[in-house]
Amino acid sequence: MSSQNFGMKNYMKGALLLTMAALIVKILSAVYRVPYQNLVGDQGFYVYQQVYPFISFFVVWTASGFAVAISKMLADIESRGGTLMEKRAVSKVIFNYLTVLSLVFFSLLFFGADMLASLMEDPKLAGLLKVGAFITLCMPLLALLKGRFQAASHMQPVAYAQVFEQTIRVAIILIGTIVLLQYSSSVYAAGKMAVFGTVIGEVAGIALLLFFVKREPKKMVKTKIAVWPVLKEVTLYSIAISMSALLLLCFQLVDSFTIFKTLIASGMETVNAMEVKGIYDRGQPLVQLGIVVATSLSLAIVPLVALKAKATNGRGAKPFIQLTYRSSLLFGVAAALGLMLVMPYVNTLLFKTDSDSNTLRLYTVQIVPLSIILTFTAVLQGYSKLKLPALFLAVSIALKYIGNVVFVPSLGVFGAAIASNIGLIFAAVALVIYLKKLTGIHLAQMAFYKKLLLACLTMILVVEVAAWLLGTMFTAAYMSRFVALIYSGVLVTLGAFSFITVVAKLRVLTEKDWFLIPLGRRMAAYQLWLNRKK
Repeated sequence: MSSQNFGMKNYMKGALLLTMAALIVKILSAVYRVPYQNLVGDQGFYVYQQVYPFISFFVVWTASGFAVAISKMLADIESRGGTLMEKRAVSKVIFNYLTVLSLVFFSLLFFGADMLASLMEDPKLAGLLKVGAFITLCMPLLALLKGRFQAASHMQPVAYAQVFEQTIRVAIILIGTIVLLQYSSSVYAAGKMAVFGTVIGEVAGIALLLFFVKREPKKMVKTKIAVWPVLKEVTLYSIAISMSALLLLCFQLVDSFTIFKTLIASGMETVNAMEVKGIYDRGQPLVQLGIVVATSLSLAIVPLVALKAKATNGRGAKPFIQLTYRSSLLFGVAAALGLMLVMPYVNTLLFKTDSDSNTLRLYTVQIVPLSIILTFTAVLQGYSKLKLPALFLAVSIALKYIGNVVFVPSLGVFGAAIASNIGLIFAAVALVIYLKKLTGIHLAQMAFYKKLLLACLTMILVVEVAAWLLGTMFTAAYMSRFVALIYSGVLVTLGAFSFITVVAKLRVLTEKDWFLIPLGRRMAAYQLWLNRKK
């Protein structure tokens, strides 16, 4: 076996490990919110969700932005035959820069907490922001350690650290909240505990990464490098890499600054406004679970597109891009439509009540454009096209803000869900048009859309008939969580099975396509079995 082949094999194994770690983190991140909401109620959930985007912004920018940017820069030095001293010099410049950045962000969050809380019209949130500010101090070391391991294709420590920090975080949030609620009924104290859990999770991640660090010789000849190009590259690349992940957080920040404030201004009681915002925030973990497939596709597809885009022979990256588009749309539509159909039952099952299920139905529509945004920004990264996608996402955030200002006063949180969909649909359409112009690619035949529509209509029919039949069996006016569990279990199973069966029977994707999709082998086998010649 050639060393290049072995290197590629190792790289793909490492990439798969990171993909699996990222998926576990994503699922944990969505799932822990359900028991947390059950513990603290909608008011407590509102408190946490108001502050969550501030803190997560830095976590995401560090882990999926700066870490990847650092790994790329160090790998570039290695590939052009640079020295260890040069790598160390670049690492030192970036570390110093991140240290300054983290101190600036810490000061803004810690000392500006009262101002930010008053801008959200809830002064009690200041305490949570002050605790959360400490997360920014983890940025320099965490980004540099992850970046160095990834540059050396040593993915295990990064994968372990990601899962470890998220597990510690979730454990502290849930166990800490349970213990705290024995002594205090304050939802703000519970919120502080949740934020504290995130800080400790990051510290735990750093501790585990340090455990894997191999000591380098201390005495080496120092290398002088140009500082400004390094800072410029690491900043632009880190923003470009993490922009699709930061998009949702920016939308949540817009909601934090506008919804509660507008509801109060329109005459709603404070506690009622908190609960309404908390119910609206239930949509977030549902959307996160809905985009898990798109996330895994985007993580898996970047290396393939980057590799194939540079290839001079063969068909290049086009088949991979077409597959990415078709599969992300397929799973995005299935997840969004499935959630919309079972929303009242899932809402009751997970969050105790079916409050505002229509708003949450509209909220989950986000899954479709988000699936395209996540995968297409990843594909464009493979082509090193970063500026226009960043502009599209910035415009979509502006549209979200304008939408909130226009719709929330008259429509409440339903208006906020409309605004989110407008912003995200704009970004998804703009990215599709841009990629088509860039590559001249035809993403899907009309037959694909017809088959997808047929699969959707079948799922709607099956779920509606099953819900009607269940309604004749359970005639109680009040839906308990147990009844909601039966409804959700039966309807989700039947809906998913009917959708998958139509997709497989009509061969919406080929068997070869399924083999390229993470965990798609079973689907390929089912498709072959369904279409076997009698």
